[in-house]
Amino acid sequence: MTTCVRLFFVFSKIGLFTLGGGYAMLPLMEREIVDARAWLTRQEFLDLVAVAQAAPGIFAVNMAIFTGYRLSKTAGAVWAALGAVLPSFFIILAVALFFRAYQTNPWVVRIFKGVRPAVVALIAVPVVRLAQAANITRKTVWLPVAVALAVWGLHISPVYVIILAGIGGLCWSMRGQVSK
Repeated sequence: MTTCVRLFFVFSKIGLFTLGGGYAMLPLMEREIVDARAWLTRQEFLDLVAVAQAAPGIFAVNMAIFTGYRLSKTAGAVWAALGAVLPSFFIILAVALFFRAYQTNPWVVRIFKGVRPAVVALIAVPVVRLAQAANITRKTVWLPVAVALAVWGLHISPVYVIILAGIGGLCWSMRGQVSK
């Protein structure tokens, strides 16, 4: 089986069996890309997460494109992106076709209410893992919390936060080079 076909099936499986979007996919992506297949190292995966977050577009598709490109250039990027997108596309299409007729059904309402906490948990797990991998400690946790509160509570644009963080990182790395 070629690398492109493997990329398609791996990202199809990730897209098919994950609820909650890109961040909820992170544990499964990490297991498939880093642990099971060793396509990327853990550090490369963490770096890829940072780049995929900063890049415009859908997070999960960005992860697929970058991973696919790393393994098989443009063809790998295309096949990985299709694998990540097609399961969700067909699921949403099926939901859209039937949801209007069943949206007031008590069973459907209960299912959607029950899925919400599970999605929150699926998103919380990768956040904690990424925080550990990024060496966020009790002493440094204030920064991401303050940024999240500023974006949410003060309605500061994430664009400004990303620009400021980039400038801060550049200054921090230049400080280290000057002292050498």
